[in-house]
Amino acid sequence: MAELHDLSPSSGSHRNRKRVGRGPGSGLGKTSGRGEKGQKARSGGSVPARFEGGQMPLHRRIPKRGFKNFNRVEFQVVNVQHLERVEGDVNPAALKAAGLIRNLIQPVKILGNGELTKAFKVEAHAFSKGAQAKIEAAGGSVAVLSSSTETE
Repeated sequence: MAELHDLSPSSGSHRNRKRVGRGPGSGLGKTSGRGEKGQKARSGGSVPARFEGGQMPLHRRIPKRGFKNFNRVEFQVVNVQHLERVEGDVNPAALKAAGLIRNLIQPVKILGNGELTKAFKVEAHAFSKGAQAKIEAAGGSVAVLSSSTETE
């Protein structure tokens, strides 16, 4: 049986640590692989990747437009025509099982593109007016779920 002191990593899987500043024979003596002089040769002398040597940086030269509302609610949208794929009542869990939405965290909105042939009891966080009219015209019912993303 193998003992702990007999174990070693497979060949080629482990590389020795680079030991800089340990004499000329190591290949990384004297300047330790930093070249000759300059800011990057000094200790603590590195610059951020975006730094352009004092030239006006790109992220300040380019004009800015608009803004992104961080309070926005991004819905996962499902069209009425795709509700036919769901077996039984339509709710976020059933939509996820049918592969119509990605997750159960983001709220779901039903949109009115397409036609319905069956009556469904649909539960979602939001409905377009057209979708609600089509679901009710097909004999189904609509229930609005309260969303955890809404402010009270």
